[in-house]
Amino acid sequence: MDSLKAMHCFVRAVELGSLSSAARELGSTQPTVSKLVAALEKQLGTRLLTRGTTGLTPTEQGKRFYERAKAVLEEYGEAVAEVRGLTERPEGVLRVNVPVSLGVLHLNGLMLAFMAQYPDIEVELILNDRFIDLTEENVDLALRLGGDLPPNAIARRIATAPRYLVAAPEYLQRHAPLHRPADLGKHEFLRFAWLSSGDTLDLSGPAGEKVSITTQGRYRTNSSLAIRDGVLQGAGLCITPAWLVSDLLDSGRLVRVLPDWSGPPHEAFLIYPERRYRPLRVRLLMEYLAERLPRLPGFTA
Repeated sequence: MDSLKAMHCFVRAVELGSLSSAARELGSTQPTVSKLVAALEKQLGTRLLTRGTTGLTPTEQGKRFYERAKAVLEEYGEAVAEVRGLTERPEGVLRVNVPVSLGVLHLNGLMLAFMAQYPDIEVELILNDRFIDLTEENVDLALRLGGDLPPNAIARRIATAPRYLVAAPEYLQRHAPLHRPADLGKHEFLRFAWLSSGDTLDLSGPAGEKVSITTQGRYRTNSSLAIRDGVLQGAGLCITPAWLVSDLLDSGRLVRVLPDWSGPPHEAFLIYPERRYRPLRVRLLMEYLAERLPRLPGFTA
């Protein structure tokens, strides 16, 4: 039996919650992975997994072996990398997770340019707005904007995005003028459905002045692309990171409202699993994004 292969199958089965998921990821079959795990259990003389209607669950012995096996596999990966040394080539598959809007508007182009620079690297770009477990979903690198940082991962801040109040000129022509933050309460506000702050809007203004405004609006969505389109159609105004609307501001299709006031900025972080060794392809992409993202419209270093 290939003990390292069996340990790898076991570890991924625990993390993914099923033998079939581990088999798909490893390019194998469920019976093959099942046999390897069974052989590992026989070698150890104890059951590592219990199979129930809701999936796999590690036994108490399995939980303890999982932690040791995971560490052994990481040590093995580091040893292999050290032997390869400078001969390591930029190749292999990168799984990258980014927010939907940022991916569609900006990251898609950056990733294609990165692949053109490194033709032996493959990229799987996963777009979603939820915070995922990088280890469970086998993600090499994630880009997150604001919010709480996930545990058991390492975060590197690479850029900041200011947040502006914006609206379409047509909307402003049809509604009451805006002279001060308090006037926002009279206007239709488009909000993100998942914001923990609800209808409260915190703003910073001249000379460090800060205010909190209660907004009102009939439209909420969990998609910043939908917010962008709604504001563009004149449905209301919103507060948005600059990168989401920089092109529309440049063209005049949207304008800043109360330009002396802005919301708390979004910080952009690269998030990666808590492991000591990162393949060359991951390190190259991290440096690439750390250099390129602050240069995108709507971001600063």
